[in-house]
Parts: sequence; structure tokens; C-alpha cells
Amino acid sequence: MKYLKLFLVMLKIGLFTFGGGYAMIALIQSELVSKRKWLNDGEFADMVAIAESTPGPVAINAATYVGYKTGGFLGALVATVGVVLPSFAIIFLISLFFNEFLTIRWVAAAFSGIRVCVVFLIFSAGAKMFSGIKKSPLNLVIFGATFACMLLFSLFSVNFSSVFYILASGALGLVFYLVCFTKDRLKKKRGENKEDTDKKEGGEE
Repeated sequence: MKYLKLFLVMLKIGLFTFGGGYAMIALIQSELVSKRKWLNDGEFADMVAIAESTPGPVAINAATYVGYKTGGFLGALVATVGVVLPSFAIIFLISLFFNEFLTIRWVAAAFSGIRVCVVFLIFSAGAKMFSGIKKSPLNLVIFGATFACMLLFSLFSVNFSSVFYILASGALGLVFYLVCFTKDRLKKKRGENKEDTDKKEGGEE
């Protein structure tokens, strides 16, 4: 029953999402965080970061992650098949009469409306994720720097791959972690040295 529910949820996400993985994030958040409580806001943000940082489409990586978390290997398989199946079936059918499909006016009009909706879905998902993350100095610095770079590069038509944003943000997070880890170790070591010194002084007295 658990695997059937997981399959149906992912099938629904794959069937009613237009615009690729980023647009799918909003529906994934609604289904898995808000409705079913399979993930909390922090886990969802981590899932998106992992899905974006690893090779492959965001939506498929996210589905595999959620499936594995809720049902192990079989859950990951079921979730991945569920989210991929609608797209595979629809694209296969379209490919049979692709040229005729593009000439249908109401199809072109429908996709024009869908494009506008996709922009809102991506913005909505980003706003919800930002409101759910911890507002630490590091997070705010990375967010502000990334947003500023994307805006400036877009205005000045600078070709800069989103891969570099991911790598730079990951490097900053790793450096911050190492700095904090080193400071904690030094602090702990100073505390241990102080305890040893106090014990020696107490013994001499």
C-alpha cells in the first residue's frame, strides 16, 4: 500500500507538471511537505540541493531521493518510474505525429499560457524554500551573492553556467564548515589544556 501511494503521488507530479524540474519543485513541495508531511522544510531544501548538485534531471533525482527515504531501494524505484512514466508516454505519443502536433493552433496557445504559469511556479517554489531555510549569515551571503551575480550577468549578457554557482556555493559551504570545525577543535583543545594546568596546580598545592 505504501509503495502504491508513493507511485500514485509521483505519477500525479509527473503528469501535471509543465516546464521541467524547476517548475516541478513547487508541486513536489506541496505534495510531500505540506500535504503528506513526508519531508520537513529543512529536508526538502537539502533534497533540492542534492538533486541539483548530482548528475541527472532535478525531478528524477528528487523522486529517487524521496522514494529511498520513505521506502528504501524499492521505494526509490517505484517513485522514479512514477515520475518518469507520464513524460515518457506523452512524448512518445507526440513523436508519432510531431509535425502535425506543432501546427495545431490551440496547442500553441495552451503552451503560451503554460509558460507564464511555469515562471510563477518557479518563483513560488524559490520563495517558499527561502522562507524555510535558516537565515544564517552564510546562507544570506550565498543567496545575496548568487542573486546579484545572476542579475548582473543577465543584464550584461555574460555567459555563466549555473554549474559554477553550484560549485562556488558548495566550496563556500565547505570552507565555512572547515573553519568552524577548526575553531571548535582549537577551543576544545584549549579547554583540555586549561583543565590539565588546573589539575597540576591543584596537585602542587
